[in-house]
Amino acid sequence: MSPKANLSHGRGYLAIPGPSVMPEAVLQAMHRPAPNIYAGELVDMMPGIMDDLKRVARTQHYAAIYIGNGHAAWEAALANVIAPGDRVLVPATGRFGIGWGEMAEGIGADVQLIDFGKSSPMDLEVIAQALDDDKDHKIKAVLAVHVDTSSSVLNDIKGVHDVLDAAGHPALLMADCIASLGCDRFEMDDWGVDVMVTGCQKGLMVPPGCSFVFFNDRAQTVRDAMPRVSRYWDWVPRSTATEFWQYFNGTAPTHHLYGLRVALDMIHAEGIEQVWARHTVLANAIWAACDAWGVGGDLRMNIVDPACRSTAVTSLRLNGNDGTRLRDWVEGQLGLTLGIGLGMAEPGDPARDAYFRLGHMGHVNGQMIMGLLGGMQAGLTALDIPHGSGALEAAAKVIGGR
Repeated sequence: MSPKANLSHGRGYLAIPGPSVMPEAVLQAMHRPAPNIYAGELVDMMPGIMDDLKRVARTQHYAAIYIGNGHAAWEAALANVIAPGDRVLVPATGRFGIGWGEMAEGIGADVQLIDFGKSSPMDLEVIAQALDDDKDHKIKAVLAVHVDTSSSVLNDIKGVHDVLDAAGHPALLMADCIASLGCDRFEMDDWGVDVMVTGCQKGLMVPPGCSFVFFNDRAQTVRDAMPRVSRYWDWVPRSTATEFWQYFNGTAPTHHLYGLRVALDMIHAEGIEQVWARHTVLANAIWAACDAWGVGGDLRMNIVDPACRSTAVTSLRLNGNDGTRLRDWVEGQLGLTLGIGLGMAEPGDPARDAYFRLGHMGHVNGQMIMGLLGGMQAGLTALDIPHGSGALEAAAKVIGGR
């Protein structure tokens, strides 16, 4: 008898919420010898890269680039506007909101945490009360995560601005768009966001290694009044660079820039409104499948209200250790990698094995999402994990527009 075939050989599919799938065009752009960093093509393309990053962020103001991950962007943003002893308000809806608050503590800030749990969005009335209680305006900034990658919740960033405005509170609104930029609708200027941070490895479709901080005139006024900002984190020379090295405070991330140039071209060729629409349709297809599997089965989406779900990532749970069992099976047998359930249970807690996540951000299309769902269907079936029927048909109807 011939051995059972393993179907994982061939090109794998990394369906985790970052790093996201990298387009072939991005990879090809990066596959080149080291360029000259003092003159020529790379130096000439830099102003256009910065302008096109601001187009994605929907801002007319300023941008700075850092060699580092999203945590670097957190610290860079904080270092420019928060001095030791300053208070920040952190309305957390998952692990990454809490993490940004921890980063603020690390630079000496007084952190006022409002923990809304792991399965619901921020409550604007609670934030409004915290601002109203701050009669002396000790709160210098609100650190709000647009999409928390751990819980997959989508928060109302414009609503936070409206609450600040209604309270007449001068605190800066700082938004983490690391998971959401280029996936979920975000309007920096129109929503009144003062500082926004993001990374290159999710909706921007470039390998991890670069992060970005966008800021407006209000934030720059605060920066101007800071007693000191370290030379490396200071966004002023990076956002006003006249020499190529100033964008990076030294040597550039050369190959990332070639990849980023192509990724931005792809985004603008498709059109940001269409990018958002594509993510919305594909996310709704995933949710339709998950709803069908959940009928008579154990699968549940972490965020119940569809209006509060990100179109970039979906956090899910099964029972017992079935989340880990499913992840292991689809990766080992199909070459399909699902995301771990990050931050949904404490280390050592067996409940961690129930959770997992789906990344559907950046360079994804209809056939990829149907393949992802088909792989999950195969795993649920092979492992005898209880699940409802009709999931693929439900997803196909969404993608087919019926």
